[in-house]
Amino acid sequence: MSATEIASCSALPSYWQEACRHLVKKDRVMKRLIPQFGKACLQSRGDPFATLARSVVGQQISVKAAQTVWDRFVKLPELMTPQHVLHLKIDDMRAAGLSARKVEYIVDLALHFDQGALHVDDWAGMDDEAIITELVAIRGIGRWTAEMFLIFHLMRPDILPLDDVGLINGISKCYFSGDTVSRSDAREVALAWAPYRTVATWYIWRSLDPVPVSY
Repeated sequence: MSATEIASCSALPSYWQEACRHLVKKDRVMKRLIPQFGKACLQSRGDPFATLARSVVGQQISVKAAQTVWDRFVKLPELMTPQHVLHLKIDDMRAAGLSARKVEYIVDLALHFDQGALHVDDWAGMDDEAIITELVAIRGIGRWTAEMFLIFHLMRPDILPLDDVGLINGISKCYFSGDTVSRSDAREVALAWAPYRTVATWYIWRSLDPVPVSY
């Protein structure tokens, strides 16, 4: 993959080119995958509340279903901000396709932001586990959602979301000829990816669906 191909992605994470070189050198599957998707890369939407809300919407449903629900939900508030979401009617949120539980989660998330209960301005300087600890204290946000936030909003370079079905399925397909793999199997495969496990995960996702997903 040429530097021109890599650079064609807007808002290229600072570590992306070095990560691609590392992965191509260290891993046979990455050596094959990365050149196939040279014109795309991980990108952040730039808004922490919307990223977390989108992750909550996507919990336990397919990517396609999550996109459909999000497209409906995002039309409800005038702006996708905590304050505007807190003024929405529950019935309207349910009509958009959100379960009662997810409505509760998104409202709780909006309250945390609105009340200043999160160290949003400090996140850039906090380590991954400290941010995860803070986020999982919010109702409806587990480790997977927190890791999606670290990947898609903060774009941390070395996140390995072992609870992600797509990652496990992709590793099974790309490294084990489709045989079911355990978390320990996946962790062992990812040893060669460090310190760029986020980037490798992104390419594993692309092996299943060439269209990039973002939160």
